[in-house]
Amino acid sequence: MQIITIDGPASSGKGTVAKLIAKKLGFHYLESGAIYRVVALITIKEAIDSSDIDSILTLIDNMELRFIDGSVLVDNLDVTDGLRAEAVGMMASTVAKNDVIRKRLLDFQREFATEPGLVTDGRDMGSVVFPNAHLKIFLTASPTVRAKRRYEQLKHNINVSLDNILADIIARDKQDTERANAPLKYDSSFILIDNDNMTIDETVQCIISLLNSKHNI
Repeated sequence: MQIITIDGPASSGKGTVAKLIAKKLGFHYLESGAIYRVVALITIKEAIDSSDIDSILTLIDNMELRFIDGSVLVDNLDVTDGLRAEAVGMMASTVAKNDVIRKRLLDFQREFATEPGLVTDGRDMGSVVFPNAHLKIFLTASPTVRAKRRYEQLKHNINVSLDNILADIIARDKQDTERANAPLKYDSSFILIDNDNMTIDETVQCIISLLNSKHNI
């Protein structure tokens, strides 16, 4: 069974690219970043205190999570919109700091690796969750390019500043690479792709070509 991991910094396009590749290949898809928000959402809905680790672990063991056509389903209920709430984001940050919960979610993520294959994106998919993946990509772009992309996404819906977005991305990069638990990093086992001058479709095709090349080795 093949596993493709796509790690990279914020706004590098890894989520969009991973979903498209999974669809093209007919593979399962795992959005790692959404998992913590899902746990946070259910924790809030069930009125579980963030310090009640045993109850949160039981919640994780019993939940059925699927990613289908851009939607996040928990026990067959679409919770996609609820994951964007500010309270959910804050709870997700609290949950993610607990080593016991992170370990249980590590096992949970690995259960997504089923036939015919898996494409997953995040910040520690290739380094921690699936270190022996068939193809490990580190997708990046310069902070300036990533800020411009993010600005184009947001400017029609909310009042945003390109300078502020750039500052946020630089701060997020620093936080992600310096955090104690599973920092954003890559080594020689990854293939580095800088997509500063590539479209989404070009990036997708590049990764599929790399996958096909590995088949021929």
